[in-house]
Amino acid sequence: MLLLGIETSCDDTATAVVRDGRAVLSNVSTNQDEFHSKYGGIVPEIASRRHASLLSAAIDDALDRAGTSLDGIDGIAVTAGPGLIGSLVVGVATAKALAFATGKPLYAVNHLHGHLFAAFLDTEAVPPYPFLALLVSGGHSQLVEVESPSELRVIAKTRDDAAGEAFDKTARLLGLPFPGGPALEALARDGNPKAVAFPRYRPEPGALDLSFSGLKTSARYFLASDAAKGVSYADVAASFQAAIVDVLIDRVERALDAREYRAIVLSGGVAANMALATAFRRVGDSRGIPAFVPERRFCTDNAAMIAAAADRRGDLDLRDPLTLTANPNLPFG
Repeated sequence: MLLLGIETSCDDTATAVVRDGRAVLSNVSTNQDEFHSKYGGIVPEIASRRHASLLSAAIDDALDRAGTSLDGIDGIAVTAGPGLIGSLVVGVATAKALAFATGKPLYAVNHLHGHLFAAFLDTEAVPPYPFLALLVSGGHSQLVEVESPSELRVIAKTRDDAAGEAFDKTARLLGLPFPGGPALEALARDGNPKAVAFPRYRPEPGALDLSFSGLKTSARYFLASDAAKGVSYADVAASFQAAIVDVLIDRVERALDAREYRAIVLSGGVAANMALATAFRRVGDSRGIPAFVPERRFCTDNAAMIAAAADRRGDLDLRDPLTLTANPNLPFG
């Protein structure tokens, strides 16, 4: 099955054409960093207006690169939530119009469900079921049991901030440019991860929940203290990154202690962080199970993952406006 994917949940205008949920024939993405950088974060109104101006050309580009047309595809997959409502409206409205005009089926996809299946793209080896997924992004941090494409269960999530949010906000404290997460990671490469003893949230034995607000607050207080005067920003960044990685890996280890899985999968925008990806692969090696980390281009928001998820669970046709929902009924939150 050949699907056109559309992803506009935040500030990346993304389109893709994917065959059978795995072979990526095209993957087009345009970020809006230059429009949001002076504000230090995403401005929803700007994001939606940029999507409106870019999406039509992005769809044409994806189809051209794939060597096909709207007549040649079998369906359209679109992110229907969660995300910025204005951005989502642009993507869903465009997808519905295309489906109405062409008569092609249209599938709503939960954005987080898409991230889970990024590991299936452009690779021969795919995760066997059941697998444990660590989904880490700017807005979400959670552990998900994936029994099958339609059997998903969130077994842990953050109590407060997501890991990506903590990265971005601490990057601002360090005076780093937007987007903050990648900038902090780059700075951390020259730092000592043991220079600052940032706290790690440790719940009671057996618990899997996450928390990053205390870590973020600790970084703020440290930078304002006399102790920070003798520590480089690179050391602060490396130590902060190490604390986040330690917490995430600890929860993966705990989940693996509680149940056997055939594989582990790292997904979401923060999966592009090399320190986390390296530590995650070490867990797989030590446990003797395969650890899957998508290519960097499939970690951040992209439309190929939306098409991949729809290929496995395309059960909602949006051409009937009564079925339209901003948050498909999938077990994420």
